[in-house]
Amino acid sequence: MAGGFVDAGNVKRAHLYEYKITGYFIFACIVAATGGSLFGYDLGVSGGVTSMDDFLVEFFPAVYRRKHAHLRETDYCKYDDQVLTLFTSSLYFAALVSTFGASYVTRNQGRRASILVGAVSFFVGALVNAFAKNIAMLIIGRCFLGAGIGFSNQAVPLYLSEMAPAKVRGAVNQLFQLTTCLGILIANFINYGTGKIHPWGWRLSLGLATVPAAVMFVGGIFLPETPNSLVEQGKLEEARRVLEKVRGTTRVDAEFADLVDASNEARAIKNPFRNLLAKKNRPQFIIGALAIPAFQQLTGMNSILFYAPVLFQSLGFSNDASLFSSVITNAALVVGALISMTFVDKFGRRAFFLEAGAEMFFVMIAVTITLALNFGEGKTLSKGIGIFLVIAICLFVLAYGRSWGPLGWLVPSELFPLEMRSSGQSVVVCVNMIFTALIAQCFLVSLCHLKYGIFLLFGGLILIMSAFIFFLLPETKQVPIEEVYLLWQNHWFWKRIVGEGPASASQA
Repeated sequence: MAGGFVDAGNVKRAHLYEYKITGYFIFACIVAATGGSLFGYDLGVSGGVTSMDDFLVEFFPAVYRRKHAHLRETDYCKYDDQVLTLFTSSLYFAALVSTFGASYVTRNQGRRASILVGAVSFFVGALVNAFAKNIAMLIIGRCFLGAGIGFSNQAVPLYLSEMAPAKVRGAVNQLFQLTTCLGILIANFINYGTGKIHPWGWRLSLGLATVPAAVMFVGGIFLPETPNSLVEQGKLEEARRVLEKVRGTTRVDAEFADLVDASNEARAIKNPFRNLLAKKNRPQFIIGALAIPAFQQLTGMNSILFYAPVLFQSLGFSNDASLFSSVITNAALVVGALISMTFVDKFGRRAFFLEAGAEMFFVMIAVTITLALNFGEGKTLSKGIGIFLVIAICLFVLAYGRSWGPLGWLVPSELFPLEMRSSGQSVVVCVNMIFTALIAQCFLVSLCHLKYGIFLLFGGLILIMSAFIFFLLPETKQVPIEEVYLLWQNHWFWKRIVGEGPASASQA
């Protein structure tokens, strides 16, 4: 496997960069990272609301009747309704479309502009959903929410990566995943409380999405634009001033010169999307833009997050117990994110992908066997089996939370050079949202028809993607972005496509 072998002649000025962690930098990163809470809050709140009886009675009475009917219908099919799943997945289809508009705004108006647009759109969507009178209003509100997520997911990872000093970029970039996890956890606590408020508790759950959107918008007004974006817009003096303030020093000549050089190189690229397909960029395109964002969803994790309360109810838990169980599992997600932030720059990306992948695979196999033996056709789960399933899902969530969750956003942001970073991020978000929407739309019907086999399917996919990482992803830990291209030139497989680099002979 390729490591971080580099030729000293190819190094730019990264070793000359100076920085201090300033209050201004911390403020900018925390405010920008709240964009992750939009995504997280919606992930957490949607599944809880769709399991609330008051919501189902008003909009999906057929699902409500099926849920409470004592039929000899397989319990996996309680919530199999395509319009109900469209309530969830419509957001991600809207995010998919909006990411292309977000790419234009991010590139031409700046990262901060996209953050503000995302906050406004998410706020409007939350209001529409809170006051919805029919399914059409629900779907329209979800589309506004989706546009907000499309803009924030496009801009926030770029903003964090560009504002962070190179040596702490990994941890800073994962603030996005941490706030996503916190948003999910907070949403579960809110659902647990509003589920007891009849008949309008679900409206409160959906309406409270305005809070993170308002925080993001108000904070965004005071955010500085990234120096990279200012240089791209030709505002060199302002870019230098912001860079000095963010780094806490006036000795930023080396980093500023690299920003200007990278911007000049980026301007030479007439069509950045077409440049993604160039042979020299094939590894970044296949791994960063296509495989990793798709695999992140094919782990099955977001299906568990979307439908955790619904899933636990289908497995025989009461309404309160199912919401409480989803709170526990999402607390594990937050713990996983903190573990990743703390150790990913020490142990590396590949280590987390592979060890967590093994854990996720064995958990899926255990869940499959347990459900095959103990569940279906009106059976109820014993208390012991129920506890085992909650523990198993917590272990799965903990593994995902320290691997595919944060690294699914971090690694692509490390692979793309500046001239294709914006277009690359657009494709990352686009592919992520396509698979998120498809999984959201298909999960409940698959749960109904495949029964416990759906978990076996996810286990098989996890095995495949772990093998992909093992053979095709080089370690990017502590490798400057300017030198990542050398990894492909020295990799056992990718060098056949991009050509061998001068450092290949130095590999052990």
